[in-house]
Amino acid sequence: MDHWAPYQPNDDAPWNVQRIVHLHRRAAFAATWSEVQRDLEEGPASAIERLLDGHRRLELADDFTRMAESIGDAAMASNSPIRLRAWWFYRMVKSPDPLGERLTLLWHNHFATSNRKVNNLIWMREQNEIFRAGCRGSFGELLSSVLKHPAMLTWLDADANRKGHPNENMARELLELFTLGIGNYTETDVLNSARALTGWSIKDDKFAHRDSRHDACEMTVLGKTQKMNGDDLLRLTLKHPATAKRIAWRLCDHFMGERVCGHEAIHELADEIAKNEFDLSHAVATILRSQLFFSAENLRSRISGPAEHTVATLRALELTTPSPSTLLLADWSSRMGQDLFYPPNVGGWTGGRGWLGSRAVIAKTNFGTALATGKLWRSRNIDKIETDLTAMLERNSVNPSQQSRTEWLATLLWGSVEDRAVSSVIDAAKEAKHPLARIVELLLAQPEHMLG
Repeated sequence: MDHWAPYQPNDDAPWNVQRIVHLHRRAAFAATWSEVQRDLEEGPASAIERLLDGHRRLELADDFTRMAESIGDAAMASNSPIRLRAWWFYRMVKSPDPLGERLTLLWHNHFATSNRKVNNLIWMREQNEIFRAGCRGSFGELLSSVLKHPAMLTWLDADANRKGHPNENMARELLELFTLGIGNYTETDVLNSARALTGWSIKDDKFAHRDSRHDACEMTVLGKTQKMNGDDLLRLTLKHPATAKRIAWRLCDHFMGERVCGHEAIHELADEIAKNEFDLSHAVATILRSQLFFSAENLRSRISGPAEHTVATLRALELTTPSPSTLLLADWSSRMGQDLFYPPNVGGWTGGRGWLGSRAVIAKTNFGTALATGKLWRSRNIDKIETDLTAMLERNSVNPSQQSRTEWLATLLWGSVEDRAVSSVIDAAKEAKHPLARIVELLLAQPEHMLG
């Protein structure tokens, strides 16, 4: 595969701090300086493999698992959407498997489902766990599990889809968003796909197939004529070449920068996905191990979404012990335009330049101020932020000069030093009472910090 050839460090693309920060910003939620140094010493193969195998580390994280379950159960008991969002933010901040959480975020956007209509937090949490459990498996199995869960069945009006009265909502989104993509099916395909899906329903909070509601007549979908049920339809969509291209696009949209992947690269990755029977783990590994992923044009070429922006900043700066209020993190993400469990529509968040609206940019700047002044923690103690930042720099033997500290923090956050941004930060922080907190606040307000 020419476009997805394995990455080999060379003069044009050396294995350095910038590429390590890039790897963790795209495939995790940033790296601490000790993680950067570890990966620099061990090399790209070990660094990438560690992220890919994160679920194995998760199995050993008893304390994290117990706490996450406790927070999730509390959200269910209180029937509180904000607490459910806080549960997911806790997972993103604390999980030893950050790639797994990134992939869960990806599939939440692909199968965009809103509790505004579902109105059942138990189902929304279950769907989220389906994304997490299936994000490294077969896309076909993930597709079936998601579509047959009550959250999606309710979201797309499956119960209203009956023999003689087909409701096209699920069929249309299946073809348009989840598999083939626009332009690869006809309106007749949509109508007959809806007929194939008749009978899908919910009974006792679980998927049920009601034979009496199913249209058992012969129908034609995507050129195939036969009697067809929902499972037959899903198998048919997976065989269509447009589905592999749609999944390749979705993965590249999440892991690659703007205009980095052309049509040839997408098609090449799609062929690899189809050849490997939609193995998502293999597809993600192909991207992260590739020369294209580490190419100069892919560095700092993607605008970070609100959830990843908030979590990555905290993880890089090691400001996660004590944990910030994940209720507040969820609220800040919503202010920036990403209200988890409440995507704006069936198409999800558009991402990219859509995160650069004036409201979102102002919210990101204000988030940086809230972090630097301690307002993300219940103690609201700016002295603690200054102390923690000082301790982090001392642990890493950073020269105490303002210039050195600012450059080091910029490198930690961005992977490289941007002279213009660093110079303006140094000048503005000279007389600050809490100089490190002020430096961080100003760095987080720079346009450079919105790129990952």
